[in-house]
Amino acid sequence: MYDILIIGGGINGAGIARDAAGRGLKVLLCEKDDLASHTSSASTKLIHGGLRYLEQYDFALVRKALMEREVLLRAAPHIIWPLRFVLPHHKELRPSWLIRLGLFLYDHLGGRKLLPATKTRTRKNSTVFDPLKPHFRTGFEYSDCWVEDSRLVVLNAVDAVERGAEMMPRTACVDLTPKDGNWQAQLKSDSGALTTVEAKTVINAAGPWVDAIAGQAGLNSNAPQVRLVKGSHIIVPKLFDDPRSFIFQTGDGRVVFAIPYENGQFTLIGTTDLPYEDNLDQVEASPDEIDYLCAVASEYFERPVTADQVVATYSGVRPLFDDQAEDASSVTRDYVLKLQDRDGAPILSVIGGKITTYRKLAEDVLAHLSAAFPNAQTKWTAEAALPGGDIADADFDAFAAQCAKSYAWMDPALLNRLARAYGTRIETLLGSATSEADLGKHYGGGLYQREIDYLVTHEFARTPEDILQRRTKLGLHVDVAVAADLQSQLQMALVA
Repeated sequence: MYDILIIGGGINGAGIARDAAGRGLKVLLCEKDDLASHTSSASTKLIHGGLRYLEQYDFALVRKALMEREVLLRAAPHIIWPLRFVLPHHKELRPSWLIRLGLFLYDHLGGRKLLPATKTRTRKNSTVFDPLKPHFRTGFEYSDCWVEDSRLVVLNAVDAVERGAEMMPRTACVDLTPKDGNWQAQLKSDSGALTTVEAKTVINAAGPWVDAIAGQAGLNSNAPQVRLVKGSHIIVPKLFDDPRSFIFQTGDGRVVFAIPYENGQFTLIGTTDLPYEDNLDQVEASPDEIDYLCAVASEYFERPVTADQVVATYSGVRPLFDDQAEDASSVTRDYVLKLQDRDGAPILSVIGGKITTYRKLAEDVLAHLSAAFPNAQTKWTAEAALPGGDIADADFDAFAAQCAKSYAWMDPALLNRLARAYGTRIETLLGSATSEADLGKHYGGGLYQREIDYLVTHEFARTPEDILQRRTKLGLHVDVAVAADLQSQLQMALVA
């Protein structure tokens, strides 16, 4: 008998599992695929307040997200770091006074302490405009943060397990039945093995599948709870050398980001907002979406961006709360928690939400369940580091400098990647290694056997895709022929 069964291994499910386990509750999380397989690894990879939500007067969401931005930056300075954005002024879209007002609110709504304030930039006093068309002469530079989104999910899951939770990735919930005021769930692994468990409460954090799980639980609903919106991104060879990112206004009222990606080797461009009703397990960027993102980028960059430059794409489906908004772009990004029961058995559905506010969402979920678990400990995550994030003063640069001394034998680029990915847990990964030969077989792209072993043992990795696409982004750094060979080699290593 578990206190809580969580269905869904995205950022919300993993965050709730971590919070609940840290309060002394007995928690089980099941996920039909790998952790962060879907929406949570297909974001724009930002911890941000959502500048454009100010135009929708969603001040409460922006304030909550901006406050969380600082909390998360302290909790995981290895996988979350400050990023400066430049918003070029497009005279035909928004007046400069309106942008100034919005950025003033953005600077002050969340009690900003760690990040620098907004500054005005011009072509005369900054080289940041160099890759843009000549008529973009002024703009505004402000702060937000970058996050390795899939690693954020995994680290929450790791922390949850270390605090007593159980994780069952690649295990689908195939049946939910109320039993004596509790739930009986049948779980099916990818091997076909069936397990029956009981839980006092179910948390439906299945993201795009939240309506399907609610139906499985026998909850009657005349209308869907979620509105599915697809967001796609494209990755192209780097378009500029500056470490700052761009945020571009569009004629349809949206914004599109252009962000240095993978140490500046690429540029990440996204995202789109389109209603989605197709297969949730096969979400891909359409040719029209690729053309749209190329067109927006080409409106700003002096050198056109074309579809033939695209080296990779990724897409995800956002499970937004259906607030009946006409335009997909204006649907609220805030979360809604819906507590129901069937025959006295409680189930809480999580609808919507942003990566930035996942920790606050988890606290709110536990507050909703406080009557069911009166002996649970108080909230605790606001001051707690994520695994590897216990870096002194949250100063990653000082930590990296210390790593450079401790592991002077290692290639600096490899060491930087490992320090960024694993933080202080780089010591566990590297162990007693004193040379790259000690890291075992090199599979290419800086991936060694020792890292594979660590990911399998500590981070739930089971397949080459888990490692190449979600635990790392090394899939971008090998050509097709090498990747195919690497897939087979990794599979044999994992089986062994």
